Amino acid sequence: MRAQFRSRIRIILSLVIIVALGIILRLYFVQIVNGEDYAQKADRQFSSGGSGLFDRGSIYFTRKDGSLISMATLATGFLVAINPQTLNDPETAYSAISAVSSSTISREAFFTSAGKKSRVYIEVAHHLSDESGRLLAEKSIKGVQVLRERWRYYPGSSLSAQSIGIVSYGSGDTLAGRTGLEAVYEDTLSRSGDSLYKNFFAELFSNVGNLLVSAKDAREGDIITTVEPEVETRLANITSKLNKRYGSKESGGIIMDPSTGAIIAIASYPTYDSNNLQSIDPTLLGNPLVEHIYEFGSIMKTITMTAALDAGAITTETTYNDTGCITVNKFQICNWDLKARGVVKMEQIIMQSLNVGASWLADRLGQEKFRAYFTKLFGEKTGVDLPNETGALLSNLSKPQQVGYDTAAFGQGIAVTPLQMIRALGALANKGEMVQPHLVSAIRLNSGIERKLDWGKKVRVFSATSTQETVRMMSALNDEILFGGKAKIPTMSVAVKTGTSQLTTPTGGYYTDRFFHSFVGFFPAYNPRFIILLYTNDPKGVQYASETLDAAFLDIVHFLIDYYEVPPDRGLTTDSSASQQATP
Repeated sequence: MRAQFRSRIRIILSLVIIVALGIILRLYFVQIVNGEDYAQKADRQFSSGGSGLFDRGSIYFTRKDGSLISMATLATGFLVAINPQTLNDPETAYSAISAVSSSTISREAFFTSAGKKSRVYIEVAHHLSDESGRLLAEKSIKGVQVLRERWRYYPGSSLSAQSIGIVSYGSGDTLAGRTGLEAVYEDTLSRSGDSLYKNFFAELFSNVGNLLVSAKDAREGDIITTVEPEVETRLANITSKLNKRYGSKESGGIIMDPSTGAIIAIASYPTYDSNNLQSIDPTLLGNPLVEHIYEFGSIMKTITMTAALDAGAITTETTYNDTGCITVNKFQICNWDLKARGVVKMEQIIMQSLNVGASWLADRLGQEKFRAYFTKLFGEKTGVDLPNETGALLSNLSKPQQVGYDTAAFGQGIAVTPLQMIRALGALANKGEMVQPHLVSAIRLNSGIERKLDWGKKVRVFSATSTQETVRMMSALNDEILFGGKAKIPTMSVAVKTGTSQLTTPTGGYYTDRFFHSFVGFFPAYNPRFIILLYTNDPKGVQYASETLDAAFLDIVHFLIDYYEVPPDRGLTTDSSASQQATP
């Protein structure tokens, strides 16, 4: 009997302890985790149309040390509403509200609202600071209500605007993400009415044993990006200066980890201020780095070279006779300077950027193999976590005319997005494997638990040997040709390639005086930490990418080396294996 009694007592005590722990845990979430939310809901005693205080998850930059900085958050302040039925002195009310509002209030619109005597609630001002809201409330103007409000706020203003996106009203009266990450992760960032009552244990034990989840399976919470704020700021400033200096239509850039696909920075110009939606040019709301396609020019020669090496169509010791110009299907293809080089080795196609050489490679590779490589690289969208991604234009590779393959070999006649381009070029940096670009690394659930997103999809495109041979050529280009050899960094191998392509006319031909400039590079060349892609569309007064993008690229390289303290991969005075590899 005593044993049974003790067992019952233990069971009862266990139940009491479990209930007590549950109550303590609930109090923790009410008072600590969600205390501010409850306080703000209590502070707002009036709710128009039954709607609650706006709530939404945050988006974060990730600094190099792993700390988080807000990209998109919530700002708290006050809105002002009037009750036309009790508003006795509209003039006094208008003057008082205008005096504290951060934006101009239309006098005509205000008095029109004040005249709607059938209404009892009309909002007339938003986003007042705490100080301004309290000053207005203290005036106790009859018919004027000062109510707690919360809205989307972007601390960086225009920084990463086209990637973050915007929150706005759609066809209905619901605020939701409409572009960028705000749209892609709407289900994660949006908050339902019961957000404060989520079960902690449900979040804790969901997907138990699986620390990596797909973006589609992510639960409600905040999103953590791979974008580094200092690097993003540097890239944004450089693209802005480029565009303004050369009067380009558009300039942009991407910095990515070629081994993981994590995007460290992504920027384009012109852009917009996310905190001032009223002044946004609607044409800028999209992200050109995933939505616009371009003919990238000679940086594509590195892809052609690697494909020919990988297929065994050539070796590094292969030579060809460069005649300066050739005719293919009645179309003339010439080197950029129209000059013949005679018999040269393969590396000169990259180092001297020879169009005739790239065309020769396409011919050696053959249409079927050429199409197979380029379709594998560009035939599908990258799957990046940004909306409205555009696919490549590869129609010339489905035709029998050889000229389409020859021109594609040096980056004309086919068009891809900047993100597709850096993904494909990243395969050269990543020993032949192509990764999936992405901006979000993790979801932080409301409970504080962090779920890493799985972006592990990799596609082998080339052998490691073939990519290393092309990297050697690109490294020699940096060390010997770029800025006449002055770009060489004694302690760091850097692989580069410039590209200049002619822009198409509305009738389908090509302008002779309008160009698209591109530049790709990665370092350390044989075990890259970063790959960088820059471009500027239709710069004025310059013809070649070496005139517009070389200095910008080197600026970024030296900044990244210093900021991340990237260790040297070759010595200053001794012949290390790395230094021997980096020169042909």
